[in-house]
Formats: sequence, structure tokens, C-alpha cells
Amino acid sequence: MLAPLACTSPPPDSLWRHLAARAGTLDAPVGSGPLARDLHTDVAVIGAGYSGLAAAYALEKRGVPCVVLDANPVGWGASGRNGGVVSSKFRLSFPAIAARHGLDVAKRMHRLAHDSVRVVESLVDEFAIASAAFEHSGSLRCAHTERALAACIAEADWVRTELGDRSMSALTRGEVEAESGSAGFVGGVLSADAGTILPLEYVLGIARGLAARGVPIHESTPVVAIERVSGAPGVIVRTPAATVRAKQLIVATNAYSGLTSATAAYQRELVPFRSAMIATERLPAGLDAKLMTARRSYTETRRMMKWFRRADGRMLFGGRDAFGKEGQQTGFEALRRAMVALFPDLAGLRIEFQWSGYVGMTFNALPHVGRSDDATVFCLGYNGAGVAMASLVGQQAAALALGETPDLALLAQEGLRPVPFHSLRAPGVRLVAAWYQFLDAMGA
Repeated sequence: MLAPLACTSPPPDSLWRHLAARAGTLDAPVGSGPLARDLHTDVAVIGAGYSGLAAAYALEKRGVPCVVLDANPVGWGASGRNGGVVSSKFRLSFPAIAARHGLDVAKRMHRLAHDSVRVVESLVDEFAIASAAFEHSGSLRCAHTERALAACIAEADWVRTELGDRSMSALTRGEVEAESGSAGFVGGVLSADAGTILPLEYVLGIARGLAARGVPIHESTPVVAIERVSGAPGVIVRTPAATVRAKQLIVATNAYSGLTSATAAYQRELVPFRSAMIATERLPAGLDAKLMTARRSYTETRRMMKWFRRADGRMLFGGRDAFGKEGQQTGFEALRRAMVALFPDLAGLRIEFQWSGYVGMTFNALPHVGRSDDATVFCLGYNGAGVAMASLVGQQAAALALGETPDLALLAQEGLRPVPFHSLRAPGVRLVAAWYQFLDAMGA
């Protein structure tokens, strides 16, 4: 089985927590503490990550009373553990979306993807989150085979021709090596509308900004039950010490929906996939000037994709790890081997930070946002691209809760659609991952 999720466990000792502690932002008050008294409000939001806080932001902007509840501190889950890559993409490529659903849908999805980056920019500006260190520096997809490079270039050409988007450009083998410092790639494609951010500082900054505007954010407040009263509108949300009565509910718990039984049904929409990260000690001057000089994010084209970037003068290297349980050493050791294979100069450096968490993967590889009943909206399943997309989708979930009809294209979903054979997800994930690793090893 996948490792069980549990509330109130300490967050991993990540590089992001180290940087926030050094900046003095980690322990500064964020919310209103655990909920201790009954409340009546228009909208209750479960989850104080990007989605939940973005929903609360959209509600506050409209003057709608709301309250945010989370079983753990702000930034405890994926919003404080991810790699800090701000991307304008989905797991499905835009040509694939057009082939399956038509060009008009691909255009709408393309607009949503790029709008999500604009949302991050606007939130950083509005709440003056300078500590998040957002850089609109682009993302480079590095091809490990000539066939993979041809596919990446074909996608960039299609996006330029069919969508009028000139933000993607091809780089040669020499250009990728000169910029990344690795000779392990045959070329790549640069997506200019992307960037990097310090993810924990970003989520903490949004939370503090909302709290300053009077939005109640109650940490360490697990929701233990969600009830409907027969014949009455709204929901009753029960926590250990108090009850919230709300006209509408937004569930924004994503890959950590299994923390309590109250939101466990939303966990069945997902296959939580473990993602692990390592960060080296600070690079010596020679390597600092050689590796990833454009200071953007980088991904590779292998099926079991690895990604890497610079932060705090260090190399940060991450990837999916279907085989390890959270915190197990095996996944971290595999990451180090993969990192040294691409960057032999790093062989002698210490790994100073290592941490992991869960990514919410969906059966159709797209985020889901919609209604599970007439009083409840949900948003989840960002498939590893949640910094930007969750920031956008959370605001769209707020619009749905208020009866609006935002254009969600393929993200819209009416009702829950549990992953088929969900109880077999753990062995299924391991089987698929093993097959992908075999194909990667064969160069397929």
C-alpha cells in the first residue's frame, strides 16, 4: 500500500523550510490558530494550500465571507514541498488535446495554461511577496534522444503555427550543454513563459496577505465530518472543537485528501504519486559559474522524468519515486545517482537536504474542478504542475461556488469520477513505473 497520510506529523526538513527560517518568515504568525468556536459563513474552504487560498482570495475580492480550515500548518503539504516550477503546460500536449478534442478546445486550454502563470505574477505583486523570489526565466525541456528532440520541436512548431504562440524555441545540443552544464542531452526546447519560485514563501505570503485582510485561516483544524441537513441548503463542517455552517463548501485538499475520512472520497479521484527532492551543499565558485547559468527550471524527456534547477546557490534535483514510501532513503539515493549521471562534477558534493511528498495524478492527466453536489465544489489533480494551475483553478472553484460559469474547457467535471480499481492503485503505479524505467533504460 501507499504510505498512509496523517495529520499533525512534522513537515519534512526541506531546503524551503531552511530558507524560510533563515529569512524569519517560517515562524511568523499566519492564521487565526485552531478553530475554537462555532461559525456561520458563506463559503467554507478545506485546505490552505495554493488552491484553497486562491479560492479564499477570489471570495475576499468579491466581498464574500469565507473561512479556511486545514488539518496542518499552511504549507505543510504539496504547496510547501514542491520544486517551485511555475509552468504554462499540462501533462497532455496541446497537439494531443487538439487531436482528441478539436482545435478550439486546445486554444481554450492553452489560454488557461498561460493565464495560470499570470495569476502567480499577480498574486506575488498584490501581496508583495518579494521573499518568494519569483523569476520569469523560462523552462528548458532537455531531450535524451534524437526522437524525443524531434517530438519536442514538432510540438513547438505546432504551437507556433496553430496557436500563434512563439514562446517556444529549439536549442541545439551545444546550446543545452553550454547552458545546463550537462553533456547528457541531444538538444532541447525552451518555453519562455515559465519560471521559478520559492514555493513555501509563496504560499505563506498569500496566507499572510489574506489574514491581514481579515480572512480567517485556521491551521491545525482537521475536518472530521461534512454533513447535509435534509431539506436545508448549505453544509455543516465539523472540526474537533467547533462547527462551521456554510452556504457553500470548497474542497481543496488534492493529494492529501485522505488525511481525514471527511474528504476521503476525493482521494479516490487521484493516484497519489510520491515525488522526492534532494539539494546539494552550496556549489563551489567554478560549478556555480558553469551549471544552469540561465537560472531557469529544467526537465528531461524520459518517462520517469527528472527535473532540476538552482536555488540558494545549490543544485536541486527531483523526480517521481513510485517505489519508495515517504521519507525512505532508497528514493533519495536513486535521485543522487541520476543527478551524478547527468552532472558528474557533483559527485563529490554533499546532499544537505532531502524531502518528499505526494503529487495528485488523475486518470485523464488533467486537473479536475467541479461540483460533487449542489453545495460542494472540488478542485484537485494538478499532475505535477500545481504552482501555477492550482493558483488559477482555486479562483475558478470560488467562481463555481458563487454560481458563476467560468470557462474551464477540459478541466470542468460534474460529479466525482473515482479512478477505476482504485484499491489496486499502488501495485498499478509500481508496475507502470517499472515498465517506464525499462523503456527509458532501452532508450525507447
